[in-house]
Amino acid sequence: MVDAGEAIEKARQTVEQRADLPGMTLMEHLDELRKRILYSAYSLLVGFAAAWIFHDKIIAFLQAPLTKIGKSLVFTHPMDPLNLSLQVSLLGGAILASPFILYQVWLFIAPGLYQKERRFVFPFMGATIALFLTGAAFGYCYVLPGAMKILVLDFGRNFTSMVTIEDYSSFFLSIILGLGISFELPILIFFLALFGLVSPRFLWKNIRYAILAVFIVAAIICPSPDPWTMCVYAIPMLVLYIIGIGVAWWAHPAHRKSKEEKKRAKEELRKQKREAKQK
Repeated sequence: MVDAGEAIEKARQTVEQRADLPGMTLMEHLDELRKRILYSAYSLLVGFAAAWIFHDKIIAFLQAPLTKIGKSLVFTHPMDPLNLSLQVSLLGGAILASPFILYQVWLFIAPGLYQKERRFVFPFMGATIALFLTGAAFGYCYVLPGAMKILVLDFGRNFTSMVTIEDYSSFFLSIILGLGISFELPILIFFLALFGLVSPRFLWKNIRYAILAVFIVAAIICPSPDPWTMCVYAIPMLVLYIIGIGVAWWAHPAHRKSKEEKKRAKEELRKQKREAKQK
């Protein structure tokens, strides 16, 4: 069973160890946070402006899973089309600005990392964006079309459907953002392992709880009560958890310490061989 006390104790030890790093005062941290938020806001504004230019195409892309089954969106309030245009432009702007925003996040947390840990910045950014887009694509290509077909055509076949802009956009974002965020599981595990809060052994030991949590999430997002269909949604998340165990093994301080010790041992052996040849 998950030991919460052990996790809290590890978190406390990690904070104490990193307190010795050369850092900034509280006011310097606040000033740095303000700077990163402002830079992120500026990049989001630029991304929003760029996405607004193509908001009609983005809306057509958003409606595609619905139009494929012969349905179209309706609106019940005069402001609904404008609100949808603003929402899709904001979402598109956030995606366009995400590399710069993630870089600002990294710059903010970098002072709390050791020098050797800061080399992960570009792999972190690339993996974060790739995993989010993979999750969003999985939701758009498989989950959303399946949900529209089952909910509107199958369960709603005896009724007159009227899918409003507000309801559809909320449903669309909940699936796309939900899966995009859930696919970030290896990144979350990476940071927890990097700081020594979880270990590969801990993750493997508690895999049964992870499987339970994954199937609960799959049951929520799966449009069909069919268990085979639910497995289709659960399997990618389970694979990501297994990948996360491998990431934890690679990033955990104990593994890095072992690698450094082996490296020092090899260097010492080479040194001894050189000294032996000189004699």
